[in-house]
Amino acid sequence: MHAVKIACEAPDAKDRSLSQWDSAEIARQLVREGLVKSISSATVWRILSHHKLKPWRVHSWLSDKTPRDADFVQRVQTIIDLYTRTLGDHEAVLCVDEMTSIQPRPRAAATKPARPGAPVLVEHEYKRAGALNLFAAFNTRSGHVHSATFDRKRQVEFIAFLEQLDREIPSEKSTIHLVLDNVSVHHGKQAQAWLKNHPRFALHFTPVHCSWMNQVEQWFSILRRKRLRVVNFASKAELAQRLQAFVAQWNERCHPFNWTTASVAKVMAKCEIRKVA
Repeated sequence: MHAVKIACEAPDAKDRSLSQWDSAEIARQLVREGLVKSISSATVWRILSHHKLKPWRVHSWLSDKTPRDADFVQRVQTIIDLYTRTLGDHEAVLCVDEMTSIQPRPRAAATKPARPGAPVLVEHEYKRAGALNLFAAFNTRSGHVHSATFDRKRQVEFIAFLEQLDREIPSEKSTIHLVLDNVSVHHGKQAQAWLKNHPRFALHFTPVHCSWMNQVEQWFSILRRKRLRVVNFASKAELAQRLQAFVAQWNERCHPFNWTTASVAKVMAKCEIRKVA
């Protein structure tokens, strides 16, 4: 049971500078404390497996201090309504966000493609060549992606992206709902002034710690996996060109993500509406 006890304690409590335990580290700790003369990591794994313990796994959670109040509920309900209800012909719903600081990382030697019996070979050494910010808007009904790259992420660039959306989205869409996070770039004075003169845009902000509710984050995960897993571009210009090529090729076969009211049923079930006295 000593292995189980150790697994249920933080490594720092044992004066071990580790973020989390694994079987090998627990085996070392058992020997370190003089509880056994020797023990294999495989034996520790079997003990932990029997007790359904996996201290090497990590899941994020939100403490009770994170508000689950009426405002939270209202924001969630508004966004889910935008995702699931039948839209009018005059409406569009786009999820907007930025992927920041994407580096070209040109390699010291060319990447070698896969060969029979050998994987793709990527040179370990690379140079730094600046960074780009990708602005993207994901259409929740069609899956079509609008995108632009900028050297910086400010209200100026956000407004430039909004102007691009204004040009690219047909005028018959008189109400464009934008789902995005509540950072200052999205609601600063310059952005507010622009939005005041472009009333067909309506902004809807996700609750705190709910970036997962923004569907463009799902698309970003696809982009990371399919295009940015191996980062090897000669320059920022080439990086920008290849990102736009990925977007264009995505749009040739784009598809929406299947969101339903059940998608957030568990979250809503945990919402506690705290009435202010």
